[in-house]
Amino acid sequence: MPRVYVSSIIDAPAAKVWDRIRDFNGLPRWVPAVRDSRIENGEPADRVGCVRDFHLQNGDHLREKLLGLSDYDYFCTYSILESPMPLTDYVATIRLTPVTDGDRTFAEWTAEFDCAAEVAEDLVTGIGQNVFLAGFNALKRQMAG
Repeated sequence: MPRVYVSSIIDAPAAKVWDRIRDFNGLPRWVPAVRDSRIENGEPADRVGCVRDFHLQNGDHLREKLLGLSDYDYFCTYSILESPMPLTDYVATIRLTPVTDGDRTFAEWTAEFDCAAEVAEDLVTGIGQNVFLAGFNALKRQMAG
C-alpha cells in the first residue's frame, strides 16, 4: 500500500492555520490546484460524513468524504470516493501540531491507497508535490500576508 507523507513548518499559530483549513469545502481558498468545491445535499462542511464535490484547475472532477474532524486535535481525515487517478481505498489525514517555539505550526499531510505497482511511484510523487506540498506552500504565503 503506497503512502504519501509531507510535513512542513508554517510560521503562524496552529489555531490560525486550522481556521483556514478546517472548512471541508474550503479547498479553493488554500490549495492552488482546486478550482471550485461544493458540499453535496446542503450539509454543513464540518459534518462527518459530508461529501465534497470539486474540480481541479485542469478540469478533473473528484468527490471526497469527511471521515473525521477534530477542532481539539487539529486534524481532518477524508477518503476519495471518485477520482480520475488510478487508485482505490484512498484515505488521507491533515494534522496540525502547535510548535511553542515561535508560535508556529508543524503540519503533516498523509495518505494511503491501493493502486497498480507500476503507477505507485508517480502517484506518491504527484500527490505529495502537486497537492500536499503545494497546499502547505500556499498556506505559508497566506499566513505571512
